[in-house]
Amino acid sequence: MKTMFAATAAFALLFATELRADEWTDCYDYLTAENYNSAYAACTAAAEQGEILAETALGEMYEQGLGVVQDYAEAVRWYRAAAEQGFAYAQYSLGRMYEQGLGVVQDYAEAVRW
Repeated sequence: MKTMFAATAAFALLFATELRADEWTDCYDYLTAENYNSAYAACTAAAEQGEILAETALGEMYEQGLGVVQDYAEAVRWYRAAAEQGFAYAQYSLGRMYEQGLGVVQDYAEAVRW
């Protein structure tokens, strides 16, 4: 779990100049503190503004059941939102969901596409 969020945080550093820090900072801080209930609220607010890192974080939270009831379909929804904006880690995560048939019908062709 920490590894996934560490990967998301690493991408945050790479794209720091493009991020809306005010929308992502609370989400990131709560995630790194493993305060998932607060992270959910902060990440949702940022994700609703189209923040790709927050969308990806929500996907991870739903996939792992961190602060929310585990829901693969909802994880796919959030991964897709970030993946469609070109975020490579979200594309990988979405492809993995298709490969494993989590929240979607297993589809290897769709997995490869992402």
